[in-house]
Amino acid sequence: MPRLTDASAIDGKFAAPEEHAQVLVIGAGPAGTAAATQAAKLGAGVVLIDENPVDPGLMGLDTPLFYGGRMSGAARRRGGVTESLLAANPALEEAIELGVDVRLGITAWGLYVNGPALRALPAPMVGLADEERSWMCGFERLILATGARDVALAFPGWDQPGVVGANGLDALTRRYDAFAGRRIAVLGGGDIGVGAALAAQARGLEVAAVIEVLAEAPAGRLAALAEAGIPLLTGQTPLRAVGGRDGVERLIVADPDGEEIAIDCDTVCLAVGLAPAIELLNAAGGRIVPDTMRGGHAPALEGWATTLAGVFAAGDCAGLAASEADAAEQGRQAARQALGGAAEGTARPGPDAWAYQSAWFDALTRDADPATVVCQCEAVTRGDLLDMRAPRYLGDPTQAARARDLGTLIGDGPPNQDQVKRLTRAGMGPCQGRRCREQVALTLAQAAGIPVAQVPLALHRPPVRPLPLKVMADWDETAAMTEGWEIWFAIPGQWSAYDDIGTEREFVTPFGGEG
Repeated sequence: MPRLTDASAIDGKFAAPEEHAQVLVIGAGPAGTAAATQAAKLGAGVVLIDENPVDPGLMGLDTPLFYGGRMSGAARRRGGVTESLLAANPALEEAIELGVDVRLGITAWGLYVNGPALRALPAPMVGLADEERSWMCGFERLILATGARDVALAFPGWDQPGVVGANGLDALTRRYDAFAGRRIAVLGGGDIGVGAALAAQARGLEVAAVIEVLAEAPAGRLAALAEAGIPLLTGQTPLRAVGGRDGVERLIVADPDGEEIAIDCDTVCLAVGLAPAIELLNAAGGRIVPDTMRGGHAPALEGWATTLAGVFAAGDCAGLAASEADAAEQGRQAARQALGGAAEGTARPGPDAWAYQSAWFDALTRDADPATVVCQCEAVTRGDLLDMRAPRYLGDPTQAARARDLGTLIGDGPPNQDQVKRLTRAGMGPCQGRRCREQVALTLAQAAGIPVAQVPLALHRPPVRPLPLKVMADWDETAAMTEGWEIWFAIPGQWSAYDDIGTEREFVTPFGGEG
């Protein structure tokens, strides 16, 4: 019997990738640079890409890190920023000398591999883009070293210039040399917060204080903090950031007795957590597991291999490396495994990330103003989340919508971030949930009385970075692909070719009725 084919199906119609890499490494931090260098030493052809220097427009959207509007004009001088990036990572020079094709300022916006839901690709590929165009790069082996992003928690005044994340602060001070602040207050007395405070002081910034909501700070380097003369304020809760024309001017905290204390500063650094940057892997269908000891949601790994064939992960995106040296070693191990070696290790557990973030969240929301903005992009407040209300710019809610709230939603079944996103638009903005994702999960867990690990991960979708339409608009498709699109896969009863639709004749609508 002859094989039946659908002339409008996409099989065999995808264009081949414009370029191909034997080993493609995404992320030129310690893990990615070490992975690329190791792969080159093993004789592989390697392409190493990194999105830095990030376009200032994207930085204004807090993408990929929480920069908090504290970029100086130096961030716009691309040549100077590139020099700063190279100076901050001398290992890139060795990679270049070994023949690694190092490309800076290139965004990886999508990962595509054949699997249960997609079987028509000519090869596994990654979508790349620069300022002018986008294209596909095929690969034999892919090593993800995409790092970690900042975890943000809301409090009154956090939605103004001057509230930054720990990784955002590090990028602006150390990698970009483009930080506009002078005096900072750090929220978080864990290792991330203490490390951020010490690094900021080493860069010449004044650190007003490190604030911790717990009675005892959990960091292991408190002695170093004391030696540096940086005050540590424990058992204190941030109440609000007070701002002026240029953003934050002081932070108001409450001491254990409820007395308010004003701390003069132009920057507040949120250092209560980092989350593995799993966007590419999650959007491609790679298995992600809740693992609080690896920073939250992290890739399921065998050694450094993910559940996608030929795709590996190392460094902070694999589960928050203990140090840059540890991340680099992970990168080397991942490269050796990717090129046929045995698995030498895997990501090691660290502190309980969700327990610490939950302690901070509970303190910040204990007497929270419901008008506090949680999703900055869509202006969704904490009250909107609790009421399951769409943003006010969409108009007054219907009677049916008024009858719903977070309590009734939880009563219908387990809380789900994607459902909340559709109802409230929290997480739908251009930052793609980077500033509110964890807050929404913690809100659901708190309201349902369940561990945050039981709240399903809000799915990522490509493109995992905001891209200008001009970059995607002229992306050519094959003639065979173009030929079949207009009839919506030619499914009988669902659509008709536009040329076949007459002005007088009846036709079947996509919903099965007649039009």
